[in-house]
Amino acid sequence: GEVVVHGQNPQNGPWRIGLNKPIDDSLAVNQELQAVLQVTDLGMATSGNYRNYYYKDGKKYAHTIDPRTGYPLETGLVAVTAVSSLSTTAEIWSTIAFFNGAQATEQLVPPGLKIGFVFISGQRTVQLSSNLADAFELVDDSYRVVTPD
Repeated sequence: GEVVVHGQNPQNGPWRIGLNKPIDDSLAVNQELQAVLQVTDLGMATSGNYRNYYYKDGKKYAHTIDPRTGYPLETGLVAVTAVSSLSTTAEIWSTIAFFNGAQATEQLVPPGLKIGFVFISGQRTVQLSSNLADAFELVDDSYRVVTPD
């Protein structure tokens, strides 16, 4: 999903944008929050494989296709949220980051591009870009924030 926020909220503070808990929910019935980002004048986008998927013979097949294999992407991530001044930039980079993971994505971001990421793994860990640390609030204590190795 994508969202754009501009200016202050009605209480004259930053907007509080909830990140859904990335659990298998193809009907988007579960709207539990995993985290909140407090931001303004930014676009956000999340890519993940917890909404669009199906099971066949006990194996999960998600909608993100790995162009190297032609099969659904298999990754340890369940979601990546990107935050940038433009929502289109956030949308593009959330997909790139979901495909490549935190470490490789860090190497791919061009110098000068102001963008932040929230990487959520299937092991219930969250890794943040340093520029989002002050804006991030974990609201589900079944997850834990980790720092890069």
